[in-house]
Amino acid sequence: MNKTLQKNLDYKKYVIDSKLQYFKPHASKIEKTFAEEISFSLNRDSKYISPKFFYDKKGSDLFEKICSLPEYYPTRTEISILKKLWSELPPFIDDTFRLVELGSGASVKTRLILDVFTNLQKTTEYFPIDISEILAESSEKLLEDYDSLHITGIIDTYQGGLEFLKNYDDKKNLIIFLGSSFGNFSPSDGKNFLQKINSTMKSGDLFLIGLDLVKDSKILESAYNDAQGITAQFNLNVLSRINDELDADFDLNNFSHYSIYNKEDQRIEMYLKSLVNQSVIISKSNLLLGLKKDELIHTEHSHKFTLDQIQKLLTSTGFKINHTWLDEKTHFSLTLVSKV
Repeated sequence: MNKTLQKNLDYKKYVIDSKLQYFKPHASKIEKTFAEEISFSLNRDSKYISPKFFYDKKGSDLFEKICSLPEYYPTRTEISILKKLWSELPPFIDDTFRLVELGSGASVKTRLILDVFTNLQKTTEYFPIDISEILAESSEKLLEDYDSLHITGIIDTYQGGLEFLKNYDDKKNLIIFLGSSFGNFSPSDGKNFLQKINSTMKSGDLFLIGLDLVKDSKILESAYNDAQGITAQFNLNVLSRINDELDADFDLNNFSHYSIYNKEDQRIEMYLKSLVNQSVIISKSNLLLGLKKDELIHTEHSHKFTLDQIQKLLTSTGFKINHTWLDEKTHFSLTLVSKV
């Protein structure tokens, strides 16, 4: 273990075997952060819950179901683009690169990138960064299918994982941020996040980002309000998580899922709507929460972009665009950049 890791006493190291290890913040650090953030975000006139808290085990499982819904175009569209990378990514990387992923989830799309790496390398290093415990489970499944793979997982927020990675060693990284998760950030937070990634990168590192594109509002709204109600379950599950982990008494029957496309701000807005006047106790956040009938708790923004906006955003945060891949309908984009 190098000096950077030795000094990082907030993490506990778990060694599963010679091919799999992962680092996780101590439980007290996670719980304190969750309780403090919920106390802050719900004790405001415009109440909100950060979308990063969607992804406990059940939330991650529900999101995997969302990804296979007929209305939810982003996953299958991005997969169609990723399949092009088998032949089109190798000119940009070589056998000295390591793969780093922000938000690995169940690693379905990751395999398409790993296939490229393992075809080029005798041994492939993979560093998944994910806030969900699913990281450990999905890593074990990957090792069953990739004999030459070595995994070092980081169960933490993206920012925490990036800070952990910084100065880890001199190996070149391809950092990937797939899906449309970047759209969850506000414009200012998104810009700060890209600058954070840029500051983590060494000369020679690459960053591949998936971004959802502006399109017909009917396509967008149906993608976040599916007929089977899986997105509604996913949205409501964050209240179940608060109940379980922060000793709260949310009654999920008193809330409904609500989402709409804001054309002016180019974003899907997702909320939990209170169906009655109610009070909720969140013990570990020391909060008595009062909600009026029809009051909204904001849970997610999903911003959409034009290609021109993507170019300006990336170049303004210190990146040089190497290549952009699109699907046939121009619904989604994957952009590969390097540090200027």
